[in-house]
Amino acid sequence: MSSDPWGRVDETGTVYVRTSEGEQVVGSWQAGTPEEALAYFERKYEGLVVEIGLLERRVRTTDLSAKDAQTAIDHLRTQVDEHHAVGDLGALRVRLDKLVATVDSRREERKVQKAKQTDEARAAKDALVTEAEQLAQSDQWRSAGERLRALVDIWKGLPRLDRKSDDELWHRFSHARSAFSKRRKAHFAALDAQREEARKAKEKLVAEAESLSKSTDWGPTAARYRELMDSWKAAGRAQRESEDDLWNRFRGAQDVFFAARGEVFAERDAEQVENLKLKEELAEEAEKLVPVTDLKAARAAFRSVNERWEAIGHVPRDARPKVEGRMHAVERAIQEAEDGEWRRTNPEARARAAGLTGQLQAAVDKLRGEIDSARAAGNNAKADKLSRELEGRQALLDQALKGLEEFGG
Repeated sequence: MSSDPWGRVDETGTVYVRTSEGEQVVGSWQAGTPEEALAYFERKYEGLVVEIGLLERRVRTTDLSAKDAQTAIDHLRTQVDEHHAVGDLGALRVRLDKLVATVDSRREERKVQKAKQTDEARAAKDALVTEAEQLAQSDQWRSAGERLRALVDIWKGLPRLDRKSDDELWHRFSHARSAFSKRRKAHFAALDAQREEARKAKEKLVAEAESLSKSTDWGPTAARYRELMDSWKAAGRAQRESEDDLWNRFRGAQDVFFAARGEVFAERDAEQVENLKLKEELAEEAEKLVPVTDLKAARAAFRSVNERWEAIGHVPRDARPKVEGRMHAVERAIQEAEDGEWRRTNPEARARAAGLTGQLQAAVDKLRGEIDSARAAGNNAKADKLSRELEGRQALLDQALKGLEEFGG
């Protein structure tokens, strides 16, 4: 018979383990010496020690769920209770009991933490809904639209509440976004309607301008052209593709009329030479408006110059292209400045550019957060992969921001 402090093997080969309740049968050993039998079952005990140690470490250092931890404890306790090992089984039971207490404590901590997180998420979602409902009444279409999109991303990042509460808050949130979208669509539909009205009004102005282009009633017709020009400016802008075509026709009709009038007056050389001198002075005055730095002042100043120009009369035919070309160059510069201003203040284009920028910025911010989380978790491979993706998104964002600068925003 062989024995050690925690077990023994009797003459029949039966292996026993000593416990606080007395000796318990571990098993039977017929394959070798009693010492080998004890060594075998002592190794099984050491295996249990290792497994319990690993579980203790997992409970202490990882986010192992309470359910999984309890399952693992129950599995180990069954092995200990079955007495298939030789060693201090009582000590193992004590360690398992402590683990149960630790897991129970952790479960309660997580329950409290989850309740706190739920309360925080509820408060955060209440705040998002309140802000969304305020934004739904805003007329700042670009900034409000960007903010609403940002609120959606924030919402997605928050934990879910109970289904009833979450659905109620989401319904209010979604309704606010829909209300804003409906108002914005109505606003831009009204803008489109205004542009269509401007197109119709300018079609009529063009038709009259073309009908007057062959008139020889020089004074009244020239005055009427000036009135038509005032009406043109008051009509507002049509859709871009229509605006340019209508303007070319309108200006072309005027050019036909004023060219004919110029031919009739060409014989008045003396007067026209004096006119040329005056118009050269006006062209020089107009040229001082370029480059255009103050569009409103430039328009007013050019209008004043143009009115005085029209009042002077014609110049010699051979000199007219040059002097009028100088004025046309100034006019084109002002028109280009107007077009640029219109493009910069075009709400649709600005909204599209700003929307893309907002989406890209959100994607970049999200990637940065994921990279920081990966680094913090020690997952450098994932962080490096995300960093390469961030480089591409950042390049797209830089391009979008550059484009947005063209709109002054």
